[in-house]
Amino acid sequence: MIKSLLLIFEPGASWNKIALAKRNLLFVMLFYLVPMVALSTGAEVFGFLHWGRRQEFVHEPVRISRNMALYYGVAQFLLSLVVVFIAASVIKAAGQTFHTRHTYTECFTLVAYTLSPLFLLRLFDALPAVSPWATFSVGIVLAVAVLYSGVPRMLQPDPPHAFGLYFTSAVLLLIISGLARLLTLLILQGRLNLH
Repeated sequence: MIKSLLLIFEPGASWNKIALAKRNLLFVMLFYLVPMVALSTGAEVFGFLHWGRRQEFVHEPVRISRNMALYYGVAQFLLSLVVVFIAASVIKAAGQTFHTRHTYTECFTLVAYTLSPLFLLRLFDALPAVSPWATFSVGIVLAVAVLYSGVPRMLQPDPPHAFGLYFTSAVLLLIISGLARLLTLLILQGRLNLH
C-alpha cells in the first residue's frame, strides 16, 4: 500500500526502484498484487456487511446479505486479477505495433503497479456514502498519471513511440478496468447472476 502512495506522489523515483528490482511475475503477483486486491476487496465486503450500501433512489444504506457480499467479494477479487493479466497481454501486444519487444513480466509489473491507486481507492467503497463510480474515476485518473512515468521506465520504448504506447495503454486500461467495474456492480445489484 505504501508503494502505491509513493507511485502517486513520487512516481519517477518509485518506478526507477521497481525497474531496477526486476522482480519476477510470481513475486509481483504474490507479494504485491494479491495482498493489495485482497485488502481493498476485504474492506469493501466488511463495509457492505456492517454499514450497508447506498442504493439508487433510497436515502438510507441498504444492508447486503452475507452471501451476496461474499459472492461480490470473490467476483471483485478474481476480476481484479483477470484485469491485470488481460491488460498486460494487450499492452504487450500493443507494444509490438510500436516496434518494441517487451517480456510479459515487464508488462505485468507495469500494469500491477499502475493499477494500485485504483485498488487503493476501493478502500473508500466500504463507506455507504461514497459512490463506487467516484472511487473508480479518481482511481483510474491516478492510475493513468502513474502510467505516464511507468511506460518509459518499465518498457523503455523508442522516444518517438513512447507517447503513443502510453496513450494506447491508458485507453486500454480504462476500458478493461471500467468493464470489470461494471460487471462487479451488476453482480452487487443482483442483475448479473453467475452461479
